[in-house]
Amino acid sequence: MKIISTIDELRDHLHGQLRTAFVPTMGNLHEGHLSLMRLARRHGDPVVASIFVNRLQFGPNEDFDKYPRTFQADVEKLAKEGVYILFAPTEKDMYPEPQEYRIQPPDGLGNILEGEFRPGFFGGVSTIVVKLFSCVQPRVAVFGKKDYQQLMIVRNMARQFAMPTEIIAAETLRAADGLALSSRNVYLSAAEREEAPQLYRILNEVAAAIRSGHLNVFELERKAMAELSERKWKPDYISVRKRIDLEPPSAGDMAQGTPLVIVAAARLGSTRLIDNLEV
Repeated sequence: MKIISTIDELRDHLHGQLRTAFVPTMGNLHEGHLSLMRLARRHGDPVVASIFVNRLQFGPNEDFDKYPRTFQADVEKLAKEGVYILFAPTEKDMYPEPQEYRIQPPDGLGNILEGEFRPGFFGGVSTIVVKLFSCVQPRVAVFGKKDYQQLMIVRNMARQFAMPTEIIAAETLRAADGLALSSRNVYLSAAEREEAPQLYRILNEVAAAIRSGHLNVFELERKAMAELSERKWKPDYISVRKRIDLEPPSAGDMAQGTPLVIVAAARLGSTRLIDNLEV
């Protein structure tokens, strides 16, 4: 595996490659990330991964400085997965001058849910994705469904800009007890780690109620939020949305069986966890 930090060297190594498969990450890799590499390998060759903790998507009071960085362990894991190139730029490599040009997602999708609670987040994500795509020029790129809204924004952006990159969605990988794998899980204390799977349990209860014919979405959301609060979580949202656009479903949508997704974000101790479940 080649480890490359500069854009020019990356382009030299990928010159003439027409089937590159790309997986962007911020490092601290776990089995969920590695499953993305395997999916990428089924859709293209060579496989390129990136590790870059992108300052643009962190708010002023978020965890940029303490975000877990495990570069050497990440390198060993990627090498075992047969990744051809690891693109690991420094901030100076990626932003040799201030990044004054930014990609701004549309107000609707960009400002709801995660966009409401993390202002500027999706602008930072969209900007770095466009820049990484410009550097790698992949035929396909793999993103996980755990970040459901992010996946939708990237997919819509690629389509509207007519990017020659197909966005592949990877299913969320979970621990045996149901907790979605995440780099931020390392922040959980032992007691918090034991409690953390309750978020997924509650999502499954909401999904089961919908499948059994419960059409009052607001009531389902309210009960789910209340249960998390009783368990000493601090929920930002548990919300039933239409998969197609993440808008709230109407009574007609519910009656017609419109494909839905339940999205959630909640803080357990000092750790903010997100999850979702398609219905």
